[in-house]
Amino acid sequence: MDDEIRELEEQLNDFDLSVRMRSLDDLLTLVDRGDIVLPAASEVANMHCHTFYSYNGYGYSPTALAWLARRRGYKLMGIVDFDVLDGIDEFLAACDRVALRGSAGMETRAYVPEFATREINSPGEPGVYYHMGIGFSSAEVPVDQPVAAATLKTMRQRAADRNHEIIRRVNAALDPVSIDYERDVVPLTPAGNATERHIVAAYLQVADRTIFRPVEFWAAKLGLPEERVAAVIDRGPQLQDLVRSKLMKRGSVGYIQPGPDTFPTVEEVNAVITACGALPTITWLDGTSEGEQAAEELFDLMVAKGALALNIIPDRNWNIADLADKQRKLEALYSVVALARRLDLPINVGTEMNAYGRPLIDAFDVPELAPVRDDFIDGAYFFYGHGTLQRALGFGALSGWARQHLPALRDRNRFYTRLGRRVPPGSLALHTLRSIGPNPTPESIMGLW
Repeated sequence: MDDEIRELEEQLNDFDLSVRMRSLDDLLTLVDRGDIVLPAASEVANMHCHTFYSYNGYGYSPTALAWLARRRGYKLMGIVDFDVLDGIDEFLAACDRVALRGSAGMETRAYVPEFATREINSPGEPGVYYHMGIGFSSAEVPVDQPVAAATLKTMRQRAADRNHEIIRRVNAALDPVSIDYERDVVPLTPAGNATERHIVAAYLQVADRTIFRPVEFWAAKLGLPEERVAAVIDRGPQLQDLVRSKLMKRGSVGYIQPGPDTFPTVEEVNAVITACGALPTITWLDGTSEGEQAAEELFDLMVAKGALALNIIPDRNWNIADLADKQRKLEALYSVVALARRLDLPINVGTEMNAYGRPLIDAFDVPELAPVRDDFIDGAYFFYGHGTLQRALGFGALSGWARQHLPALRDRNRFYTRLGRRVPPGSLALHTLRSIGPNPTPESIMGLW
């Protein structure tokens, strides 16, 4: 039975959606038969997980992530992919089926002219800023929002163009190893949205097939001692990280220094996010950059541009070996959470999973996170509550309904957080909401449970 379960779980990551759906059906049949016992959900959440529609270090599909969370007893989970909405419908449907509170988002890079001379949260790239939208209810842009749909298409094309240029540069440096984007990279993705990590994987695959002495080859091409390469040559993720750092990061042959025209503006991205009923979200790295040290200025600017939430990756802000560095980043973490409280910004947290070795869930029970744990859990419930009401009735936190009935941001945030705690996961809850009748009030919605 264990082998059967393991095989079905592996099939959850197949690029064929029909295979993923059948595998989930079979796993849930095993649950119904009692062959799989799902644990009670714990008060933990990972609301920032990349899927294989951008890059997941473990190869997880949206369906696999929903099953992973339910199998391990996580109460809430959210996906976030770079530049695309491809996995949203699949993930939310899987969450309904496995009874998991889910949320869906998108991440991209934008250009902030007001911080053109200051590094923000993209190391070594002044003015470039990782930005997010959270609380999407569908992968489809509304048909009455053609500008948003065009912008989203442009974002995807810009990423592909950038990949082509990286490959052109790296091919010249790695001769005789070379790759073709369509032939070698795109097949590594389920829907053609490739990242630098896919490109590195393609180079490693081609080199593995064509190079007789790989240690010598990579040592020469990366300018490293052979013993350094030999130490990781059979460790796929570590070799991948080494090749990527030497060939595609700042100062390397494949690196492309971004400028004002490389990425869309925050306003352009926010227009896409809000057209879909999702919430523009500030992202935080660790408080060490010049831009993040001016956090109040940065946040005021982003709120003025439409931001309504904050995203943090907690693990990189406390789980640090160097004690002085850890203390500095922890103080910055507590400070930015306090700033989010003052600005009424719900907080989204997670581990990303965009590289092998990243945690599957944050360590919510460590002493370092005790002062901010409630903020993180409340934020997870808020995003689930927002997303559920947006899916069911179009009454998310940015809707006209929300502005009419809950004009004060603090009251609005409190309502969606409470709703997220009350509404059980699954399609029955959506049906219950849709049957409430016209002109519901926040109280009548809350009274359904």
